[in-house]
Formats: sequence, C-alpha cells, structure tokens
Amino acid sequence: MLKKLQQLQAIIASRNSENLGDIAILKSDFFGAKVSPTVASKLQPVVGYYPVIDLNQLSQYPQGSFGREYANHMRANQLEPLNISPELEDIAKRNLFALRYLVTHDIFHVLLDFDTTYAGEIGVLAFAATQNYSKSLQIGLCLARLLYPILAPQQIQEIFANLAKGRELGKKADFLLGYRFEEHWEEPIDDVRKRLGLP
Repeated sequence: MLKKLQQLQAIIASRNSENLGDIAILKSDFFGAKVSPTVASKLQPVVGYYPVIDLNQLSQYPQGSFGREYANHMRANQLEPLNISPELEDIAKRNLFALRYLVTHDIFHVLLDFDTTYAGEIGVLAFAATQNYSKSLQIGLCLARLLYPILAPQQIQEIFANLAKGRELGKKADFLLGYRFEEHWEEPIDDVRKRLGLP
C-alpha cells in the first residue's frame, strides 16, 4: 500500500515535468502493465533505449523522410513526443513494454497511415493487439470496438474499415515494438515501411 501511495505521489508531482512521457510511464508503473515472456524477449533490442525525440531537428530532414513525416504528423495534431526524464530511468527500465508502446504510439500512426480520429486510433490499436503486444491491448480493442461507434457515429464506416486494416497489417508486418525507429529518421518513409513488411 505504501508503494502505491508513493507511486501516486510521483504521478502528481510529474504533472509539472517538461517531459510528457514522465506521467505516462508513472501511470503504467502504477497500474502494472505486463507482457508475456515471448514479447519481453522480442523487446531486448530496445532495453535501455529511449532517445529524446526533437521535432525541430526532425523538421529539418528532407520531405518524404520518416523523421519529417513524423514531425509533420505531430505538429499537425498539436502533439509532443513522450520523452522520459533521466530521473525516471529505473522505472522506465522495469516497464520496458509500457515505455516502448508509449514512445512509439504516434510513430505507428505515421507508419500505418492512420490519423488521430477514433477511426485512426482503432486502426493502431487493432494493429498492436494483432501483434500480441499485451492482453490489456486486446481488452482495450474489444472495448473500443463497442464504444468508438457510439462516441463517433459519423465515423462508423471508417472505424470498421480501419479495424480490419489494422488487423491485416498486424499479421503481415514484422514485430514493430522492438524496432529502433529513431535510428532511421533520415531514410525515406517508404523504405522504412517496406523493410518492416508494411505495404
């Protein structure tokens, strides 16, 4: 109980952090996001890997590059990367799945070509659930499938089309969560997609 109270205090304190990833990783630590041993082994290439993402730098890359497309997506949707403070390194290390999923969520939007509407979100969620990242994502997909059509009835067609597309992409693509995307910002986005098995 004392540990949970300390975690809750850390979440509240992190609201003043400049790094938006801090509160997200602390919440994941509080709720105890878990993955299977199979997924944990596939995440070994990204253990301790969470470079800071600088949108200003990525905006300087050529048009059509992976980094530039990601920066354009983030700016168009008024989003900031979920960077993690060095002080939370220990928490990040023990929550590898949560950290990697949080950091790569918007990267997935760009690579899979899903926008940030309910229809776009369910596409990314369907992809991640199909890749078997965690049971919690599969549960989340079941809930989203029920709730999103109610929350956005004007998007019903797109929601179900993206649900199918996300599942199809999830079956075809490599295991993306363990990929070091941040080392490929300068490459053409189509080349990155092709390498990862994305059409």
